[in-house]
Amino acid sequence: MELNITYKQAQDLVNKYISNPITKIHLRESEVLMRSLAKKFGDNEEEWGIIGLLHDIDWDMTKDNPVEHCIKAQSILKENDGSDFLIETIISHGYGLEEIPQLKEKQRSTIIQYCLAAAETLTGLIVSSALVQPDKKLQSVSLESLKKKFKNKAFAAKCNRDIILECEKANIPIDEFLQIGLSSLQNISNELGL
Repeated sequence: MELNITYKQAQDLVNKYISNPITKIHLRESEVLMRSLAKKFGDNEEEWGIIGLLHDIDWDMTKDNPVEHCIKAQSILKENDGSDFLIETIISHGYGLEEIPQLKEKQRSTIIQYCLAAAETLTGLIVSSALVQPDKKLQSVSLESLKKKFKNKAFAAKCNRDIILECEKANIPIDEFLQIGLSSLQNISNELGL
C-alpha cells in the first residue's frame, strides 16, 4: 500500500487545490473516519487518513462539471508523484456513478475501496443528523437516531444508502459502521464546529 505522498504533502495539496471551507471540512471528516476504519482492521492509520483527506482533491474544480470529478484527481495526484494504488483507490469512490461516464462501468473490489466510498458518503448523513438537532451538535446524535435516519431515505436523500451499505462488503455490519462513523466525527466535533 505505497502512496508516495506523505501526510504533510497531502495537507499541502488540500491547501493548494481546495479553497471551499465546506469541502475542507468534508475531507477532514473523511480522513478521521478512514483512520478509525484502519484502526479496526489493524492497518496503517496515516495512510488510510491520507486517502480520506485526498479523495475529493479535485472537487473545487469539478463541482460544476461532475463528469470530470475523479478524472482531474488522477492528473493532480500523478503530477505530485502519487502511486497507482493511491490514485486507483481515490478514484474508486466514483465507480458506478452515472455522472462520471469513464467510471460508470467500474466496480469497487477491495476493502479499502468499499470503506472509502461508504465512509465519505456516511459523513454527509451524520452531519445532516447533527444539523437537525435542537442544538445542532454531533454529541446530541445517538446511534439509535442515526439508525432511524439511515432507514429514512427521504432524510438527507443525496446520501446514497447503497454506497454506505458497501461497508458490509468490507465485513463491517451497518450498525457497527454507523457507530464508528458517529464516534469518529464526535471526537472532532469542536474542530468541526458541530
